[in-house]
Amino acid sequence: MLMASLDLSSALLVMAALAVIIQYFSARRMHSRFPLPPGPKKLPIVGNLFNKPQAPEYEAYVELGRKLNSDIIHLNLAGQSVVNLLSSTVTDDLLEKRSALYSDRPSLPMYTDVIGWDFNFTFFKYGEKWRAHRRLFSETLNSAGSRRFRPQQLTAARKMLHGLLATPDDFIAHFRQMAGEFIINVAYGIKVSPVNDPYIMLAEEGIKAIEATIAGRFLVNTFPILRFIPEWFPGAGFKRQAREWRKVGHAMRDGAFDERTTFNIQQQMDTAAHSFTAEYLQKLNEGRATYYNEDTIKTTAATMYLGGADTVLSSFASFVLAMLANPAAQKRAQMEIDSVTGGKRLPNFDDEDALPYVSALCKEVLRWRPVAPGGLPHFLAVEDQYNGYTLPANSIIVPNIWSGAILHDEAMYPDPQAFKPERFLLDGKLNPNVRDPQAAFGFGRRICPGRFLAQASVFITVASILATFDITKYIGTNGQPVEPTYEYSSGIVAAPLPFKCSIRPRSGAAAALVEAGDSEDD
Repeated sequence: MLMASLDLSSALLVMAALAVIIQYFSARRMHSRFPLPPGPKKLPIVGNLFNKPQAPEYEAYVELGRKLNSDIIHLNLAGQSVVNLLSSTVTDDLLEKRSALYSDRPSLPMYTDVIGWDFNFTFFKYGEKWRAHRRLFSETLNSAGSRRFRPQQLTAARKMLHGLLATPDDFIAHFRQMAGEFIINVAYGIKVSPVNDPYIMLAEEGIKAIEATIAGRFLVNTFPILRFIPEWFPGAGFKRQAREWRKVGHAMRDGAFDERTTFNIQQQMDTAAHSFTAEYLQKLNEGRATYYNEDTIKTTAATMYLGGADTVLSSFASFVLAMLANPAAQKRAQMEIDSVTGGKRLPNFDDEDALPYVSALCKEVLRWRPVAPGGLPHFLAVEDQYNGYTLPANSIIVPNIWSGAILHDEAMYPDPQAFKPERFLLDGKLNPNVRDPQAAFGFGRRICPGRFLAQASVFITVASILATFDITKYIGTNGQPVEPTYEYSSGIVAAPLPFKCSIRPRSGAAAALVEAGDSEDD
């Protein structure tokens, strides 16, 4: 048995080596009158496999772009072409204006095959299957449709305020509970537990699996044959990690959906108003489905659950950091809210137009620290030419949202590292001439379909907290304020590393508003 395993492993290694060589010579056969974009020096056969930018990749690519004086960078990862886009000009030209070519996703064997997360339609290949899932998602959560979920958003925000009042040091847990409770209610109509809910805990684990989509992070994405290596084989740690992520993925895909479908559909509609799953299962049951089936509903709900339960948490945490970085912005926003509510009620969605500074603050949160700074990968199946460069066929295209020429563009956003909501205002109103930070949600046909829901969640969270609480720096044992590091995790989803702060009610009246729950809005 051992000898057979060794033979299998040896064969796999030989085949992987052959794959490297084949990819290398295939790349060398490319003939074009245009050169490749600039990039780090490439070695024979392995290319940039051992000198690719290291985590956090989104910052490393920005530095590389500055060094090479280029807003488009090319790497060769043992035959796999990777193109990093570092300016809004390039992303507009390619991902928007040439979206027919750049709307695909690369094959991701680690994510879809080894881990088994083939249900997340965010990473589906471009085609009819993806269109059906995208259409189903967008029908529910487009700009107009997402508004019907605002009562659930408001309820989740009110509960979050109660949590902050009771245990302010656990603010990240309260944010996670709010985000998870809301999206699970929208997707499935399930009411979660107030503490340690298993569905919310699953989402916290599940978001980590998206790291398997980062170009160059897992070698099996470059050499799919490596997925057959035994788990015990040296260097096969990715298989052991995949085993754990696979369990989480199956639980996320099946658990909530199966719970929601264990009783009569009409009961679901009666007890889960506006639930995505209940609504579309009823249409399916009544014969009104035209382009989707039960599996489409199930996988779309799972993607909704995965994308909404934990990613928006990063924005909430970044908002807290922003208030520590710019206390004057906090005071200005609080004054604006008080001028609308009189301090006698909590803000709601009807107040949004009367709160331009708060709206600008929310935009700045998304721009200052985008949730996915490195962007999600696109895929170019055919050779293209741009700006005097050849973009090879079968290239992974990575839009760097963090880039100094996109959301940190000094020309559009002066002093981009600073948190300045006023950059979005002119004469007390939102300035239409300042580019909205929509890049935080992606590009072209692959822009996040849940962005309207996410933006609404950020607004009601920010407005609710600022109306009732002061966010200040933590006071250490020496009596001095503790400055946070403002450091973030690396990966597709970047979240602030753990930090301490003080979140306290602005006044006794503010605490009373939280305790009352503002029943007239509920």
